[in-house]
Amino acid sequence: MRTPVGEVDLVARRGKLLAFVEVKARASIAAAHRSLDLKRLQRVAAAAEFLVPRFLEDAEDVRIDVIHIVPGHPPHHLEDVWQG
Repeated sequence: MRTPVGEVDLVARRGKLLAFVEVKARASIAAAHRSLDLKRLQRVAAAAEFLVPRFLEDAEDVRIDVIHIVPGHPPHHLEDVWQG
């Protein structure tokens, strides 16, 4: 979802948890890990903050996750990557 301050790839809810998820598809595991620097993560966090009122409902926990997609490997899910 694009916002005036950044973009979030997925918004997911499980019970009382609301997760804003950045998905990075890269050719190698190393490239996937390098793909999300502080500046990019700050933009995801800004977009998540912008979108919270739209999706919050009865969620008690909100977090930002990352999923790395690398050919030949299962998706790698990193939970709660932003503490800002």
